[in-house]
Amino acid sequence: MSERKDLEIIAGLVPEGSRVLDLGCGDGELLALLRDRKGCSGYGIEFADANVHRALQRGVNVIQLNLEDGLALFDDLSFDVVLQLDTLQNLRNTETLLKETARVGRIGIVSFPNFAHWPNRLHVLGGRMPVTRVLPYQWYDTPNVRVGTYADFEVLARRTGLKVTDSFGLQSGRMVRRWPNLRASVAVFRFERA
Repeated sequence: MSERKDLEIIAGLVPEGSRVLDLGCGDGELLALLRDRKGCSGYGIEFADANVHRALQRGVNVIQLNLEDGLALFDDLSFDVVLQLDTLQNLRNTETLLKETARVGRIGIVSFPNFAHWPNRLHVLGGRMPVTRVLPYQWYDTPNVRVGTYADFEVLARRTGLKVTDSFGLQSGRMVRRWPNLRASVAVFRFERA
């Protein structure tokens, strides 16, 4: 999730002054935005060396860690908000990390490419895997372990004991609340422990 308008919409979900943990923080752009505009503090978790370096250059506190190893180094409710943006589709144990997100944070915010977006459906109908701005890789070289849909996450949230408090889609820097499973390329959910 690198489009600036999308980041600003996500930032709008984070209360001012929050202590934030950003799982898969990339180059730290969102944490820097939250720090500078909303007085937030916290940490980013990132695995890639180049992203860790860029996050540190932005003045973001970052811990180099593979998310597949879990969040055992954090106590229960250590953070007000835990962000998991564009990471779910890259993880093998999604359900476990969602539970960990709810354990260490009061609020969780997750986003991921919505495979049910109508252009993706057309690609599949034509017999091909989609390649789009949000899913920019060919099927054979993608870092994604899986693809998911807006509707699928609602089921997963119930299964993992999460209470969804807000949900919408993002499309070209705009919030989509009507038919997001069809009309949005990115799914966004805000949740708490049930």
